[in-house]
Amino acid sequence: MKRLSLLLLFPAMLFAQEKNTTVAPKQQGKYDTNKFSQMYDLMATPNMFRTASGAPGPAYYQQQADYKIDIELDDKNSKLNGSETITYSNNSPDSLEYLWIQLDQNQAKANTQSTLAEAEKINQVFPLGSFSDKYLKKNLERGFNIEYVKDSKGNPMSYTINETMMRIDLDKPLKPGEKISFAIKWWYNINNYQKEGGRSGYEFFEKDGNKLYVIAQFYPRMAVYNDVEGWQNMQFWGSGEFALPFGNFDVNITVPADHVINATGELTNRSEVFTAEQVKRYEQAQKAFDKPVVIVTQAEAEAAEKGFSEKKKTWKFSAKNVRDFGIASSRKFIYDAMAVKIGNRTVMAESVYPKEANPLWGETSTMTVAHTLKSYSSHTFDYPYPKAVSVSAEDQGMEYPMICWNYGRPDENGKTSREVKNGMIGVIIHEVGHTFFPMIVNSDERQWTWMDEGLNSFLEYLAEQELDPKFPSRRGPARNIVPYMSGDQKFLEPIMSNSETIHQFGNNAYGKPATGLNILREVVMGRELFDYAFKTYANRWKFKHPTPEDFFRTMEDASAVDLDWFWRGWFYSTDFVDIGIKDVKQYYVSDTPTADIKEVKVRKGRFGYEKGPFVYLVSGDNAEVDASKKKALKVEDFKPLADYVNETFTTEEKANIKSPKYFYEVEFNKPGGMIMPILVEITYEDGSKNNYQYPAQIWRKGNESAKKVYATEKRIKSIQIDPKLLTADIDVTNNSWPKVEEKSKFD
Repeated sequence: MKRLSLLLLFPAMLFAQEKNTTVAPKQQGKYDTNKFSQMYDLMATPNMFRTASGAPGPAYYQQQADYKIDIELDDKNSKLNGSETITYSNNSPDSLEYLWIQLDQNQAKANTQSTLAEAEKINQVFPLGSFSDKYLKKNLERGFNIEYVKDSKGNPMSYTINETMMRIDLDKPLKPGEKISFAIKWWYNINNYQKEGGRSGYEFFEKDGNKLYVIAQFYPRMAVYNDVEGWQNMQFWGSGEFALPFGNFDVNITVPADHVINATGELTNRSEVFTAEQVKRYEQAQKAFDKPVVIVTQAEAEAAEKGFSEKKKTWKFSAKNVRDFGIASSRKFIYDAMAVKIGNRTVMAESVYPKEANPLWGETSTMTVAHTLKSYSSHTFDYPYPKAVSVSAEDQGMEYPMICWNYGRPDENGKTSREVKNGMIGVIIHEVGHTFFPMIVNSDERQWTWMDEGLNSFLEYLAEQELDPKFPSRRGPARNIVPYMSGDQKFLEPIMSNSETIHQFGNNAYGKPATGLNILREVVMGRELFDYAFKTYANRWKFKHPTPEDFFRTMEDASAVDLDWFWRGWFYSTDFVDIGIKDVKQYYVSDTPTADIKEVKVRKGRFGYEKGPFVYLVSGDNAEVDASKKKALKVEDFKPLADYVNETFTTEEKANIKSPKYFYEVEFNKPGGMIMPILVEITYEDGSKNNYQYPAQIWRKGNESAKKVYATEKRIKSIQIDPKLLTADIDVTNNSWPKVEEKSKFD
């Protein structure tokens, strides 16, 4: 009988590392399912409106709302008067008995449900001004005052106001394919947002008595009707932003004659509102691709802010295929602009700001806008609108189509700290970026904040790093989300939570989804697959209304990477990443077995026992040996490795033979519930290194541990998991072998 040629590896060392107990034990997620199972239990069933691939289906539709608006700004009284005609197109297959209109200004009314729903507590130390405004002064009148709602013939229409929503009852159902036009007249008092809060309003300058207005949510706006929810008429409670249909806008804005305005859309009467010299400067800016051209100078703005003109001017703007409209107006505005080449089109990057913002804004704002347009376009689609405007509004950060308000000013001496400048650059990138998400890829912010804030924060991170690889990005790097994910589970919710139910809004809706996408790009999928899939999603859903499922499905459909495990863990649970080294065993080759040979056995398979020649690894721990499935070996079954090589290898094979001397069996464990690839860096005694990455599927059979074997020619000095902190591992004290007694890098 031919004897088996076997190689015996003897254990040289046994190492076991216990989980460090300094991190508090945690609840393992908020779902009960196989973490690698497909997400049929969590995602909506594909249909003719939205396909299983994540693309719009053949029956996909969306409504359209077109606006003709006339407003007048009463600067002395901080009041806005307006009237509008809305033409609403029913492109759905449904007949509509009524229409829903959003009245977002009503959220600021006294004793609204949103105010009553907020918990309160006493502050023992209160700024006098804030105390006076809150407890001593009479509440200011806020919210929309609706004067009328009329049909196209001028007849009154029946309507009911419920907090921030208004239902207009129709005399007869609006059938599929039909349109309806109606008019609304309203007014409201504009808030001082620095005192009262809010996403828009005015900033008051005590030194010169002027106001800088950033005006939004200023008109009654159509709610969304779609295949997912019917009418999206969830009340505006304050955190969840907006869901809006696309349409065309023609807006006439009457203001004091010495005001300068910028707004959503193209200015159609430039020669009527600017001087001839300013028009000429704008024409120069349209050809300036290197740096901004100042259109309204600081000297002109300083002269205007002393005037308080009693005369009026009407500025006319037209915007096509936008979901909303924003306005900035002040006699204090300096205005600059430059041209940006995007694809085969020229787009204008613009800024308006008071003298208090210089020199920072003149040097930085418009250049940052231009960079943002280029960066975001490269990762999604070419920016489709004619311009993008950054407005200096202190204590603000808010976005609308083609225009946004951003904080960040120098001190009274014109000096700017690095922290303020970086903060301003970051917020400009973020708010300009919102034109892509959600102003074009038009997700439902009222329901899913992460779909605009999270995706946009991720792209902001890419744009910041492309601007300066050393830029101190707050959100995106995996290490920055660790303090949140290692926090008290009582104050953590899954990303897939409604906007109004989140404890830590910034971390949940901005930071964690941005980090997750960065981990997908850098660790799980790789940049090439991720970038293609992400760009596919952006192009499939630009100027449409995507849902979370559309995003999840598209990312898999366009990459052939199964990501259900990732969506389950990162988006639908509060699981955390914690991967450690549990056990390391070292072996070497022995020509002569010295252990009890009865403990060395081979496995039984489907077709009998394993046959040599082969290598058999012995761990030294055979407690789990099943005698019925394994067969003990004898000393004569073993053969020196050198003899085997000489007998079986050709001369050519011997010339290229590898010569591993050391064999290491490393057992990884997963104290954290979140699945993640294992990133391993091995350092040898001579200082050289090897890096390995094992896919998340290494955990696919539900096991809490996974083993890998390393056959090396050199002794291993150390083994490190995730050395570059790419996976948001919350406890790095169990990431090293030998165990390193050091302070956590995250402390």
